[in-house]
Amino acid sequence: MDLSSSLYSLKDNGFLLTTPDPSDTSKDEMESLKQELEKWKAKLCVLNQENAELKREIEKLKEELAECCSALSQDGKIKKKVAEMKVVFTNMEDTEGDFPDMNTRCVFSVTTRIPFKLNQNHALLTLEDEEVAQRLTKMGKHTVNLDGTTADVKVVPLTVGIGIKFELHITISGKKISVSEIPELPIPDEWMRDKLELNFYKSEHGGGEVENIKYDKRSRTAVITFTRPGAMASIARGTRYPFYVNGRCHRLSVSPSTDGHLEKLQLFSGISTKTILLKGIKETEDDEESVQDMIEIHFQKPSNGGGETENIKYVSKGATWVCFEEDG
Repeated sequence: MDLSSSLYSLKDNGFLLTTPDPSDTSKDEMESLKQELEKWKAKLCVLNQENAELKREIEKLKEELAECCSALSQDGKIKKKVAEMKVVFTNMEDTEGDFPDMNTRCVFSVTTRIPFKLNQNHALLTLEDEEVAQRLTKMGKHTVNLDGTTADVKVVPLTVGIGIKFELHITISGKKISVSEIPELPIPDEWMRDKLELNFYKSEHGGGEVENIKYDKRSRTAVITFTRPGAMASIARGTRYPFYVNGRCHRLSVSPSTDGHLEKLQLFSGISTKTILLKGIKETEDDEESVQDMIEIHFQKPSNGGGETENIKYVSKGATWVCFEEDG
C-alpha cells in the first residue's frame, strides 16, 4: 500500500459522515445527572420525613413502656385500708391435688332503685315514724295553710313499682386465664392448641406448665389452665401477651378467668310505709321552695296528726322522677 497516496474524502456515495460535537454530549449528560440528582434529593427528603416519624413513634412507645413498667412495678397489688375484723377458725377443707385453693371469691349485693313519676301539684313526704304516716293516710284530707290561702290536700298511700334484689357471686380463678384476639391461621385446631401451650409454657413471659387448653376458633378465644396456681398471676397483670408463630409476633389479650352466677333473686313491690303522696296542692304565687316549706311545717305539727319528717319533694310545674331504694 502506498502510504503517500492522497486521503479519501468523507463524502462518499451520497452520504456525508460527520463526527459528533463533544460539547452537545456533555450538556445532555449533565442534564440527565441533574434530573437524577433531583430524584435522589426527593427520595432523601421522603426518607428523612419517615425517619422523623419513626423517631416520634419510638419516643411514644418508650413512654408507653415506661408507664407499663411503672404499673408492673406495683406488682398488681392494690393498697387500701379496710375495716378491722376478727377472724375465727371454723374447720378444715380438703383441697384438690397438692396445691391450696387460690381462687378469689366475691359476693355483691345488688338492689335496684325504683323510679316514681311525681306529677304537677303533687308532693312526696317521708316521715320518721311509720305510725305517723299511717295515721295521716287514714285521715285522708288535710286543710293546709299556704300563705293566707287554704288548700284541701288529699293524702294517699304511695304504691311503688317493681324492684329487683339479688346477690352476684364472682369467682376469679387462680389457675386459669382467658385469652382473646387469637390470630386466624390456616392450621388445624390441634396445632393451634400446641402453639398456645408452647408459648404460654415459657417462664420468661410469666407462664408455666399448662394442664389444659380450651380453644374456640370461631370466637378466636381460649381458656388456659395451668398445673400450678399462681403461674397466671404475672401474665394477668398485663393486658397484652406476646404470641410468636410463623416468624411473627402477635399480641394476645389476656385477663383472669372469671365465673359468675346469681343467687337470692327477688322481685318486690308494694306500698311505702313511711312515704305518703300529697295531691291537690293549689298553685300560688310563692316559689316552689316556700310552698314546700309550708307543707312540711303543717305535717310536722302533732295537732295536725303529724310528726318529724325526713324528706319532702314538691313539684309546682311539669313533672319529675324520683327514685326509691331499700331502707337499710
